[in-house]
Amino acid sequence: MGALNAILPATIRVLRARYVSQNFHARFSAKGKLYRYRIWAAPILPPFEFGRAWHISSPVDVDLLKAAGEKFVGKHDFAAFAANRGKKEDSTVRTIRSIRVRNKGPLVAIEVAGDGFLYKMVRMMVGAMVRVALSKAEVDEIVSRLKSARAAGLRFVAPAEGLCLVKIWY
Repeated sequence: MGALNAILPATIRVLRARYVSQNFHARFSAKGKLYRYRIWAAPILPPFEFGRAWHISSPVDVDLLKAAGEKFVGKHDFAAFAANRGKKEDSTVRTIRSIRVRNKGPLVAIEVAGDGFLYKMVRMMVGAMVRVALSKAEVDEIVSRLKSARAAGLRFVAPAEGLCLVKIWY
C-alpha cells in the first residue's frame, strides 16, 4: 500500500487492499455505497469549507430536512431523481437503506446509504430535501415524484461541492 500511496495524489489514499476474483468489477460488484453531503447554513462560509460544502446563507429547518429524507428510504423508482446522460438504464429502481441528517452548528451532514445510485441521484435528492427545508416545496412533492417516476415540475440539483463518496460495500 505504501507504494500505491506514494504515486497517488495526496487527496487519494489506499487504506486496505486484498486479492479478488478475476470477474470482480469495481463498479458492478458493489453491494452498496454511502455518500455524505455537507451543507454550511450560515451567512458566511469559512474559507476552509470552500469547495467542501454547499453554502446556503440562510438557516435550514433540520426537522423538515429529516422528514423529507425519510420519504426516500425504501425501494423506489428514482427516475425522477436522476439526470439522463443519453443512455438508458436497465432499471431506475434502487433501494435507499438509510438517510441520516446530523447538524453541529451551521454544518449539516446528510448521509445516504443505498444499494446503488443513478447519475446525479444523491444531488437531486439533497436538492429536493433542501427545497423542503427552506419552505420552497412540500414533502408530498417528493412522495408524488417517487410514485410517478416522472420529473414533472422544477427539479433542483445540489451543487457538486459537498458531495463525497464515503464507503463502498462489496
